[in-house]
Amino acid sequence: MSKQARPWVLGSAGIVFALILWWIFTHSATGNTMITAFAPENIPSAFAALFSRGVLLSDIGVSLWRLLAGLLIAGVIGIPLGLAIGFWRGVDQFSAPLVQFLRMVSPLSWAPIAVALFGVGSSPVIFLVAMAAVWPITLNTVSGVRALDRQHLQVAQTLGATPFETLRTVVVPSIKPYVLSGIRLALGIAWVIIVPAEMLGVSSGLGYEILNARDRLAYDEMLAVILVIGALGMVLDWVAQKVLR
Repeated sequence: MSKQARPWVLGSAGIVFALILWWIFTHSATGNTMITAFAPENIPSAFAALFSRGVLLSDIGVSLWRLLAGLLIAGVIGIPLGLAIGFWRGVDQFSAPLVQFLRMVSPLSWAPIAVALFGVGSSPVIFLVAMAAVWPITLNTVSGVRALDRQHLQVAQTLGATPFETLRTVVVPSIKPYVLSGIRLALGIAWVIIVPAEMLGVSSGLGYEILNARDRLAYDEMLAVILVIGALGMVLDWVAQKVLR
């Protein structure tokens, strides 16, 4: 087996193994209709029901839009904040207690405040996504600034570079790997947060669809949406790796 094919073969074997365990679990609980509703053979009909109602693709689009909007806000806030903390010790000392406090608070803890401030709809969801994503971006930017070779800055200043030119030609290329790693980490965290966030009074999105399926006792549809969330998360992480490189 070639080195290129080995990861694909082993990954496929892992998926098959998980499917077998899934089938055994759902068929070993004889008489428990709730568990048997999660059986693998029910998933195709569940997907068919979701597509027939025309909700799945629209929910995916809404969730992805909220995710990207929250990430954009987190980047706009987190990168400048990370630059300021990394370059100026006074800013670091001034903001350290607040940053440490805020990043240790679960983003979902802000849910009641988000609903009170923004009402129901997409705005509180985007707010919670931004709250979850801003700290990985900020802290990775700080790490990039602190890893910067100060001699490069001195050379730029000696050559008469303006602050903007120094930022563009020295700082940004040097910290870019750190920032991109922070964005990828933030993407994973935000995708985990967006599902429970979409259970807060919204009428669209994958999180809402899970809640809706549960209320209708359509457990097979609920599991189908969970599978979509997991698959989309994998695709998003793969795309992030390719794009951020």
